[in-house]
Amino acid sequence: MALIRFVLGQLILALNFIFSPRSPRHGEAQQTLLDQQTAKLALYQFKACPFCVKVRREIKRQGLNIATRDAKNNNQHRTELEQQGGRIKVPCLRIETEQGDVRWMYQSNDIIHYLKQQFAA
Repeated sequence: MALIRFVLGQLILALNFIFSPRSPRHGEAQQTLLDQQTAKLALYQFKACPFCVKVRREIKRQGLNIATRDAKNNNQHRTELEQQGGRIKVPCLRIETEQGDVRWMYQSNDIIHYLKQQFAA
């Protein structure tokens, strides 16, 4: 079973690389504003998870700079996700507000909807 997961994971990554969406070209001022708005966002993910790939593709499609945190191979990120987010489930978007409140958003469709609502032009 582990071999099948590995092969499927590599296939997902290869197809994502081949058919990766293009990032839009933002003006320097617009990109700076987007970078400031996304500075307190972090995506906890597994590299070959198809739902994580789906979210990363949307991030790229919008040209956003959101930090990705590997919750599979990095114990610190995994522990943060479990202790602060409440469970080890990916993808998970950590959203920190201006007031310092932190919200953990699970489910790829919910994350994509949030990103489109917040950042789509």
